[in-house]
Amino acid sequence: QVHLVESGGGLVQAGDSLRLSCAASGGTFSSYVMGWFRQASGKEREFVAAIGRGGIATYYANSVKGRFTISRDNVKNTVHLQMDSLKHEDTAVYYCAADRDAPYYGTPSQQYDYDYWGQGTQVTVSS
Repeated sequence: QVHLVESGGGLVQAGDSLRLSCAASGGTFSSYVMGWFRQASGKEREFVAAIGRGGIATYYANSVKGRFTISRDNVKNTVHLQMDSLKHEDTAVYYCAADRDAPYYGTPSQQYDYDYWGQGTQVTVSS
């Protein structure tokens, strides 16, 4: 079982950048596909980005494509989400998640695909 802890959230202005990190422990990190989801107040949790086990395959929600970049470090057991050109609508709690069953180049985008979740980190973008 893997334990996930997010960090890096905060309050920024529209147009600013922020980098989220997720540290994993307790499992073989390189065997998990990793994803980021977010949940805005009053809305359902939605997919943001995913990265395959080797860090090559990536997949993004249309709403963040071209602005966000997901990456991973299988030596440091971390996954990052670089968020540029932030918009007010990016305001949400961001969650890191791990999928233990996806294929090597898999980049699942459904919540039910993921087995482990972090506690979330708040990102607030002022307009």
